[in-house]
Amino acid sequence: MTDGATQLALAPVMADALARWLDSERATRDRSDHTIRAYQGDLLAFLAFLGEYLGSPALPGTLAGLTQSEMRAFAASERARGFSARSLARRLSATRSFIRWMADRNGFDASKALASRGPKYTRSLPRPLAPAQAQELLELAAETHPQPWIAARDTAVLTLLYGCGLRISEALGLNGADWPLREALTIRGKGGKERQVPVLPVARDAIETYLNRSPWPLERDGPLFRGARGGRLSQPVVSAAMRLLRQGLGLPPTATPHALRHSFATHLLAAGGDLRTIQELLGHASLSTTQVYTGVDDAHLLAIYRAAHPRA
Repeated sequence: MTDGATQLALAPVMADALARWLDSERATRDRSDHTIRAYQGDLLAFLAFLGEYLGSPALPGTLAGLTQSEMRAFAASERARGFSARSLARRLSATRSFIRWMADRNGFDASKALASRGPKYTRSLPRPLAPAQAQELLELAAETHPQPWIAARDTAVLTLLYGCGLRISEALGLNGADWPLREALTIRGKGGKERQVPVLPVARDAIETYLNRSPWPLERDGPLFRGARGGRLSQPVVSAAMRLLRQGLGLPPTATPHALRHSFATHLLAAGGDLRTIQELLGHASLSTTQVYTGVDDAHLLAIYRAAHPRA
């Protein structure tokens, strides 16, 4: 969509409504900043489409008159722009939520528009590392960088991701005040939701080794993990280090920092971990999000069966 189309679609009353809906999603549903930005993009695209499709800026009355026809036209437009079924499903879900919110506040019947359904898609399974691969990765990280303190830092970060199942943003968001790590670490995850994560001694030892070698002093209000120039370590730097490690070990491109979080969950489940407990450790709002790891475990068992069974 062009800037002109977006301006045409976004009448002041709708800009205000969109801002209030996003505030509501953030406050009442604990949406993360990333999700709020995605929803904003979804609705701007939808309102821009309506402006072009109907030839005038969308207003509350416009939403009241929507039917499945306009919703299907919007979906077809997004598919033509190359949206995957999964991305389109999320975009349509956000759009329906906004329409429902507007209907509740403006007193109109939105049942015709809300009757539309998003596209079906198969949720892709996470791609965890095997336990031996994860161990090799951490061992190589300790030897890869020519500066010993940076090698120790990378090892500490990756050990924390794999040993505690943290998101990379959660690990890099730790400050000096979080050290020394106790038996459980309080993590503020998506939407500001707090959870307690047990800390393995190996992760605590790896961080201590890094801090002993770091040329930067540990400051209570400063970052726990620092970049080469002393600022807070960034995600692209960790991703670049991971890329070198997976190349050295011949691992696939799916071996990203986030794959270590997947590995944490999958290996716990394979060892008999309770799904509800894993949900709490990962900070998932819904159990259905965690249940995807049961598919990984089943797929792994099936692969073993097919490779070993004489009749497979």
